[in-house]
Amino acid sequence: MIATVLSLYSLLLGTAIMLLGAGLLGTLLGVRAGMEGFSGTATGLIMSGYFVGYVFGAYYCPRLIRRFGHVRTFAGLAASASALVIVQGLIVQPHVWWLLRLLTGLCMVGLYLVIESWLNERSEHRLRGRVFASYMTVNLLAMGAGQFLLLIYGAGELASFALVALLTSFALVPIAFTRTPEPRPVEVPHLHLRRLITISPLGTTGALFTGLGNGAFWGLGPLFGHDIGLRNIGIASFMSAVIFGGALLQGFIGHQSDQRDRRGVLMVVCFVAALAAAAVVVSAGLSLTALVVSAVLFGGFSFSVYSLAVAHTNDQIEASEVLEATQGLLLLNGIGAALGPVFAGVLSEFVGPRSLFIYLGAVYGLLGLYTMHRMRVSGPIPVEEQAEFISMSRTSPAVVELDPRAEVAPELELVQPSRTEP
Repeated sequence: MIATVLSLYSLLLGTAIMLLGAGLLGTLLGVRAGMEGFSGTATGLIMSGYFVGYVFGAYYCPRLIRRFGHVRTFAGLAASASALVIVQGLIVQPHVWWLLRLLTGLCMVGLYLVIESWLNERSEHRLRGRVFASYMTVNLLAMGAGQFLLLIYGAGELASFALVALLTSFALVPIAFTRTPEPRPVEVPHLHLRRLITISPLGTTGALFTGLGNGAFWGLGPLFGHDIGLRNIGIASFMSAVIFGGALLQGFIGHQSDQRDRRGVLMVVCFVAALAAAAVVVSAGLSLTALVVSAVLFGGFSFSVYSLAVAHTNDQIEASEVLEATQGLLLLNGIGAALGPVFAGVLSEFVGPRSLFIYLGAVYGLLGLYTMHRMRVSGPIPVEEQAEFISMSRTSPAVVELDPRAEVAPELELVQPSRTEP
């Protein structure tokens, strides 16, 4: 295991540097939008642009990789992402920011595709689970740590945008000099989205709803902190508390879901996430400590919902279909993430900043009720037949090959996402 991780050191280091910048950028834009007086609707639309770009990039970027190779594609997309960040700092205008966020989302999913397909190339099947866990840990830790970079220059300075661009550019260095051979892009068999919805209505609904919730949080969480009067240190602490909470509790929740009817665990987690969202609303008027504690609980439970939805879907399909099924769930999650900031942004404009967590509580509460309904109309899957829980987050379609639950033929290296039917 140590030898494998060392051989992947350059890829994980590049990922960490890139996500330090990405973590800072999301919070920076949300706070700056509040400082500039952008409406909730405008801010929601701007933030949704990233996820629109993500969905398009998942289909377009594999063509770039096949044509130009992994290193050249990563270099081009990293340079483009750096330039886009600088332009966002120079032109602070909602329509321009929406377009730039869309292009940034396209670039980011391409960068994820390169790194994740490369990680899979270098991971032996028996070690894929550990590599997957290491990669997800790097993701969450870097995103959480990136929140505190806001304290260096503040949201009102061009230097903060330059810092994001600097980190994105530096992420190219360990990738460009890696000795790890490039993976071979090959298309994999298809599992149409319509069939996936038929097989697992709860899993697909869970993926969509977590997109609606998490997309709104990532897009408007920093604006929420700004609008309730938090300073930069408070906003960074609040955002990182949600992220680190997600990292802390997923293992425990996953273990519980492996020992009993997973749907029951999903239902409880959704309802607790809804209650934690309500606690955030209440604690926002009390103290930063109370807000941070509520944020940890909200992140711990809400960030586990997507992994539970994926695990529940995998309980009902063959191992050979895991790759395509997870791709379909990623697509649904991306669609939800594009819509979530818009819905929450409109609500926050007319109701107020605390409506973000009222919205989030409603999303997870409704998913909990739907889970309860599914438990009444269909029987449970025996515990011994359930797939193993794996902590997951939405990055790119290539990440599904690292999922140790999937049966991957040696010649199948996922880079080209399949075309799914709407």
